[in-house]
Amino acid sequence: MTIMIIGLLIFLGSHSVRIFAENWRQQQIAKHGETTWKVAYSAVSIVGLAIAIYGFGQMRLDPIYIWYPPMGMRHAVALLMVPAFIMLVAAYIPHNAIKAKLGHPMMLAVKIWAFAHLLANGRLGDIIFFAAFLIWAILAFKTAKKRGRLTPPAPVSTNKMATIATILVGLVAYVVFAFYLHTVLIGVPVFS
Repeated sequence: MTIMIIGLLIFLGSHSVRIFAENWRQQQIAKHGETTWKVAYSAVSIVGLAIAIYGFGQMRLDPIYIWYPPMGMRHAVALLMVPAFIMLVAAYIPHNAIKAKLGHPMMLAVKIWAFAHLLANGRLGDIIFFAAFLIWAILAFKTAKKRGRLTPPAPVSTNKMATIATILVGLVAYVVFAFYLHTVLIGVPVFS
């Protein structure tokens, strides 16, 4: 579990610079350039995520159970993940009304994903993993909203086709992940 925690600290720590050290971030960008910052940020993030995922897999070999979630919680996760996937897609498709309304749909998607998985997982490692992401997403969302109040973003035009595409792509991504990729990548079937 230690390896997973180290990975989480690296990954979520790098993603928390805007939460806790925005001035330092801006100084580094000014000093080294935006491209260098993005490359370094991406490298640290990838390394942290790889370590966290490896540690998560190792933790599953010798689990410590805190509680045993009722089977119905798995169904709740399956339902909650539908809007999470749509919000995740909304972060990337331009001019959709979901992003225009929510502002930061990816952080909301992470909140839903983490909360949902806390409902259905009772191992200590799972609780630490998903709680860490949930706490990060709450803090990141709050900070992003504060930045938005200080420097309001320009209004974004939306169109119906972009919003429909966002929903359809989100639903397709959900189906592919839930019925196939979750089992292949995570080793746990969503529907069994």
